[in-house]
Amino acid sequence: MNRFVLIATPLLAVLLAGCSSTGTTTTPVVQAPVAAAPVVAQPMVPSSAQAVQTARLTTSVSSGFVDPAALGLMTAKDSTEANSAQFYALQFGRPGAPRQWAGDRGTTGSVSVGPYVRVNNLDCRDFTHTVKISGQDYVRKGTACREQTGNWNVVQGAA
Repeated sequence: MNRFVLIATPLLAVLLAGCSSTGTTTTPVVQAPVAAAPVVAQPMVPSSAQAVQTARLTTSVSSGFVDPAALGLMTAKDSTEANSAQFYALQFGRPGAPRQWAGDRGTTGSVSVGPYVRVNNLDCRDFTHTVKISGQDYVRKGTACREQTGNWNVVQGAA
């Protein structure tokens, strides 16, 4: 019988602990009002990889994104790298964060963009594209807008 008491007592205690209650009164839970997060306008971004590829191919540095004096000195690889950096900076870049690129024979560059601005139902951004060739900087500033097709075009440029 002693063994039975030694085994049954802890077992009974565990069973009773599972049945215990803190009382029958319940406290209602009240939820505080939730403030709605501000709506932030997001730029239109092409939904498919094909739209991004098409836009990149038609966003050409030769159409006002790079100083014309630098264009004559750039190789095909320089233009390809500059074009890619220009597109991705305009499409996805954070304002003020430059996107760097490097081409052939030490040619380098960077593209900085401003915040998105909505003009005539188009997303537009100011940009600064700096190309460095043989130690000389060529800077082109302007504003580019993304057309409904996803292509970026310079709408205002200055040297």
